[in-house]
Amino acid sequence: MSGVALGRFEAVAPAIRFENIAPSTGVGFIARNGATGEKYQPETMLAGVALIDYDGDGLLDIYLVNGAEMPSLVKTGPGYYNRLYHNNGNGTFTDVTERAGVAGAGYGMGVAVGDYDNDGRPDLYVANVNGNQLFHNNGDGTFTDVTAKAGVAGGTFHGRKMWSVAAGWFDYNKDGLLDLFVSNYCQWDPAHEPSCTGLAGRGYCHPNSFGPLPNTLYRNNGDGTFTDISEGTGVGAVQGKGMGIAFADYDGDGFTDIFVANDNSPNLLFHNIGGKHFEEVGFPAGVAYNEDGNVLAGMGAVFQDVNNDGLPDIWHTAIENETFPLFLNKGREQFVNAGQMSGLARATREMSGWSNGAADLDNDGWRDLFAARGNVMDNIDQISRHFHYAEPNAVFRNLGNGRFEDVSASAGADFLKPAPHRGLAYGDLDNDGRIDLVVTALGAPVQILRNITYTANHWIELKLTGTRSNRMGIGARIRLTTEDGREQYGEVFTSAGYGASIDPRVHFGLGNSRIVREIEIRWPSGIRQVLQNVTADRILAVEEPRGSK
Repeated sequence: MSGVALGRFEAVAPAIRFENIAPSTGVGFIARNGATGEKYQPETMLAGVALIDYDGDGLLDIYLVNGAEMPSLVKTGPGYYNRLYHNNGNGTFTDVTERAGVAGAGYGMGVAVGDYDNDGRPDLYVANVNGNQLFHNNGDGTFTDVTAKAGVAGGTFHGRKMWSVAAGWFDYNKDGLLDLFVSNYCQWDPAHEPSCTGLAGRGYCHPNSFGPLPNTLYRNNGDGTFTDISEGTGVGAVQGKGMGIAFADYDGDGFTDIFVANDNSPNLLFHNIGGKHFEEVGFPAGVAYNEDGNVLAGMGAVFQDVNNDGLPDIWHTAIENETFPLFLNKGREQFVNAGQMSGLARATREMSGWSNGAADLDNDGWRDLFAARGNVMDNIDQISRHFHYAEPNAVFRNLGNGRFEDVSASAGADFLKPAPHRGLAYGDLDNDGRIDLVVTALGAPVQILRNITYTANHWIELKLTGTRSNRMGIGARIRLTTEDGREQYGEVFTSAGYGASIDPRVHFGLGNSRIVREIEIRWPSGIRQVLQNVTADRILAVEEPRGSK
């Protein structure tokens, strides 16, 4: 790209580039789905990725969710283990799965990171097809499965355990304790898998072959247990085929709201009414359908401000011929699909996407968009010249003028390597101020895509610690002002994409600003904190003041 785009910080933008360092790091994970000729539905849908500093050394470790045998849904050997890799800080990782006790049980889907007991150590919640798991971080490099004690194994529907896809931690009632939201997919029984055939023979069935499910909301009781409050809060009153979930306070009332990308059913937007009840407003808010009034195959979701107007927007992935809609938050509880205006509709028309993200990859002050790509059908190549099971990933540069440019072709050979990609999580793995990606693919080695974008732009990352609010500061809202008066906004959350958990530190690209004029933090407790004249190019730890609001 050459020339100047309106609102950008520099005349010539650097090429956003990545290199896959996984082969040299000691991370050899392969997502194994236990595929059979029976085309069991979960086979095409795993698996989640989490970035978690589980030992508190300031370096992000990697947790990868894996499948199991079909149709037993049992992890019959190490090849199906979920894996935890410790970041050694020298470009290598060590597999610590068995010592840590987090190999998991059942057929894995997604993962969520949150410190539910405020002990300063992040815990893991794994969403499975056949019963979920909560791993408590013991602080000595090990975890304990506390699912039964906590009461969060997952809901039941018509007597069967619900198939969960994703989960996320947030404090819905602002009591300083992280609560848990779980998206559930469809009514599925391996003993009664429907047979769906097409031009290429038997394939994975359309989601319409299965009934919908309600989602699940657990309230944190503060004693290591949770209560399922789905029905009493209105969350359980709505059914769908839940996939990616993301959180934000979209109307600025101080209470966190929930977006659920649904697969071939209307997307859901749960408006948090004062921390007591949720009202599903996806249709009146304008995010339930595409601009033609059709449902989409919603996959991954992000809920972040992409145009620096202080209002969190929604971007979710879908499948080929649908496009990935960008719902811009216009205020007054209304969103507008800017897919056509932004250029994303045309760019994504022939793409199938799963997990996705929004982050400033070149530190120019504008959040870019990216997605893990791969077709749902493993035999699509037999019937189509245009669509392929293995697809390259995609990245869209934010031009700062409301438009995005597909710059995937210049992102490097590693980034463009086709595979049936599914999971993606993002964060600063080496603490160099550039956002890296971890991407999984079915039956293929994981990619650790190190961001090697060459730029002189500056950056800052904020690591928040709550005192009156939850310990991780999840739900805190940040307004940042650079030297030239430009403003950016962010919120602290770990849930994003498709069953993924991202870096809890909030990253901002600063362009040519060496000083941040002001950082305003509005903590979930209501406390307002202001920092001024902060130097750039560092990770800044901020603790919530213990005083009054």
